[in-house]
Amino acid sequence: MIALSSIVELNAAKDVLNDVKKEYPELFEKFLDVVNLTRALHLKYQYMGCLLMDEDSRGCTPEFVYGSVLRLYKMELQCLKNDPDFKVLKDIFVEFGSIGYPKLCLLGLGRNPDSLVGPMLIK
Repeated sequence: MIALSSIVELNAAKDVLNDVKKEYPELFEKFLDVVNLTRALHLKYQYMGCLLMDEDSRGCTPEFVYGSVLRLYKMELQCLKNDPDFKVLKDIFVEFGSIGYPKLCLLGLGRNPDSLVGPMLIK
């Protein structure tokens, strides 16, 4: 998926994620745990976002991952979705949907918004 982002959108998203980090530290920590697990398993951020947002993930479902690994991954995602404040994070994913799930994840990890400006192919 190609997502085109402006620096204004990226900075706004970064600010909102920083607010979540301060106001909902447990939620933010769970979010980072899922993002880091996604990276560690070499899964696509788009796949993670689709699962979190209850969207169709057929286009980005990993092909060469054991079913048992995916079940464990989905259990971890469910822990995040079960957080009482998950709606806060879900609203951010909706509000900044034009940026794309991958860039939102990278911003959450502390990536500089300037490095994410313009079109970028991230899986």
